[in-house]
Amino acid sequence: MPQESVYTTSKPATLVRLYRGVLFNLKYARLHIWQAVLRPVQSFARARRMSAFLSQLKVKENANILDLGGQPMIWSSVDKKLNLTILNLPGVAQQHYPSSHSITYVEGDACNVDAYPDLSFDIVFSNSVIEHVGDDEKLQAFAREVMRLGRSYWIQTPSRYFPIEAHSGMPFWWLYPQALRRYFISRWRRKLPLWTEMIEGTRFIDRSQLRTLFPKAQLSTERLFGIPKSYVASFLAPEVREP
Repeated sequence: MPQESVYTTSKPATLVRLYRGVLFNLKYARLHIWQAVLRPVQSFARARRMSAFLSQLKVKENANILDLGGQPMIWSSVDKKLNLTILNLPGVAQQHYPSSHSITYVEGDACNVDAYPDLSFDIVFSNSVIEHVGDDEKLQAFAREVMRLGRSYWIQTPSRYFPIEAHSGMPFWWLYPQALRRYFISRWRRKLPLWTEMIEGTRFIDRSQLRTLFPKAQLSTERLFGIPKSYVASFLAPEVREP
């Protein structure tokens, strides 16, 4: 009887958990579908972006590169062997991802990289990170560290004008009235608090802000189907430029 009693009392609870799980999966199926659809598009866009990066900054074999807030997988399309230092918040970098490059993982704050002296790296690279660092003071601190640490640098950030917002997967997210965005945020926070925190902490940087933050940089627009997808601020060290 005790075994039967345990079975009869736990079965409804199990069914409730299954039911809630199904509802959760259906409720957030948009995210799963968005990620599935986005993955090949992201792979294509990143491979093209890395090709532009290699070309514009004249990246050489064994270049010493600091990747601020990055992950090793973005470098998988690069054939040249590189010496990478990937700096990220504690526990964020996927350190077991296989790579042909020499990678050193460092935990720290991209707005205060006090472990390295000025011009420690050939290139400072950052992909879709600057929009997450915080307020104006943090943005300025991030930009100062980029320009201090690298002889050359490449900073990319998504465009708010791309039809599908890069982080939430919501169409035309920045055109919604503020009250509607708050409504979605409040619903997401109940089930996906960490993801929602990331969405709330995202701010979009336009070309004029990039120009202010990186006054010596060349600005370029990455387009997909003719639509601005992201902006890049890049600077090539004078000693690397062709005469």
